[in-house]
Amino acid sequence: MRYIRITPRKFRQIIPLVKGKNPEDAIAILMGTKKKASVLAIDLISAAIANAKRIQGLNVDTLFISRMVANCGPSLKRFRAGSMGRASMIKKRTSHIIVELDEVVSKPVPTHAEAPKKDAKVKKEDSPKEKVKEKVTKKKPAAAKK
Repeated sequence: MRYIRITPRKFRQIIPLVKGKNPEDAIAILMGTKKKASVLAIDLISAAIANAKRIQGLNVDTLFISRMVANCGPSLKRFRAGSMGRASMIKKRTSHIIVELDEVVSKPVPTHAEAPKKDAKVKKEDSPKEKVKEKVTKKKPAAAKK
C-alpha cells in the first residue's frame, strides 16, 4: 500500500504482533487490537493472501508473514497560526507499507539409503578431539635472548 494517511511510527507498533505468523492468525490478532493501523494491516494482509492464491497459486496454509515494513511517504504540509502572528508548519505524514509472504519449507526426511549408519566409525584424523590435542601439544619456539 502506498500513500497511506498514517505515520510510519504508529504503523510500526503493530508489526511485531504479526511478523512470522500465519496470515489468518495475524488477521485474528489484529482484529483484537485497538489501533487504526490494525485495520489497514488487515486489508493489506487480505490483499496479499488473495494475490498469493490467484497469481502464484500458493496454498494459504503454508504461508507466513516474512517481512512487514512501514516506510515514510511524502508529507503533506499544512500551516497553522503560531505565536506573535507567525505561521507554524504541520506535517501530515504518509506511509508506504510493504508485506511479504513466504512459504514454510519443511526439511525433507532422509530415506533409509541416505541415513547414516549407526555402526559407522569416525576416523581419528577427522575427530575434533584429536585436532584440539594437536594444537595444545605443539611446542612453542624458544624465546630469543637479547
